[in-house]
Amino acid sequence: MHINSKREDGYHNLQSIFQLLDYYDELTISIRQDGIIARTNGNEDIPEQQDLIIKAAQALQKATGTTNGADISVVKNIPTGGGLGGGSSNAATTLIALNTLWGTKLSKQQLAEIGLALGADVPIFIAGHSAWAEGVGDILTPMNLPKHYFLVVSINKQLSTKEIFSHKALTISPTIGKIHPFSELINPHNDCLEVATELEGEILEALVHLKLSKNHLYQPRMTGTGSCAFVEFKHEKDALVALNNLPSKWSGFVALALNTSPN
Repeated sequence: MHINSKREDGYHNLQSIFQLLDYYDELTISIRQDGIIARTNGNEDIPEQQDLIIKAAQALQKATGTTNGADISVVKNIPTGGGLGGGSSNAATTLIALNTLWGTKLSKQQLAEIGLALGADVPIFIAGHSAWAEGVGDILTPMNLPKHYFLVVSINKQLSTKEIFSHKALTISPTIGKIHPFSELINPHNDCLEVATELEGEILEALVHLKLSKNHLYQPRMTGTGSCAFVEFKHEKDALVALNNLPSKWSGFVALALNTSPN
């Protein structure tokens, strides 16, 4: 992730590659006729009214004036607060699903505009395609990336995106990069890494460990604003060996890269 500048609205202009993975939380949504939106299960560590799933449903309800409501439950598989976009992808899924279930008939662009107010990376999950992102993460150019396997490691600690972007040590890369040639983007640096590792040094430990794994491609990197780390493999068997060699204090998973969302 390259952070190019801070905007007057408090957000940052950035450039990044969004890679979709075949790994997901599980949402179950049912319509209510009384207009109430309720979380029936999951995400218990997040207050219900702060849950992006609930905020997304409420935002769509407000934007369309529908009198329908919904019961929503979630089974969490994606680590919370790990920079993997789990909350944003769930918000996007909620918008897409309820737009169909409620019959509100908004376009993807309209849903993306609602989603952007919830989080800068919600539009990528509504678009449903791996992409080169600019602006605050909302200007997207679809990319077809290699279908490799990723080992993602969670140190089981959370970092606040807001704290990362407001930190005085945040790196700014004012030079604007270009999407092509892709070979120049294989080992991009992450401007959030210095701040993230200052706040949680165990991220560096995870990166060093992953660098020792056999047959990996490129350098291990940190996810978004952290606190997860990942490394790429051409073959699933090599990724699974590396997963089995993780220290017991960490958790992880192996997932195949996707260019388009399964939905």
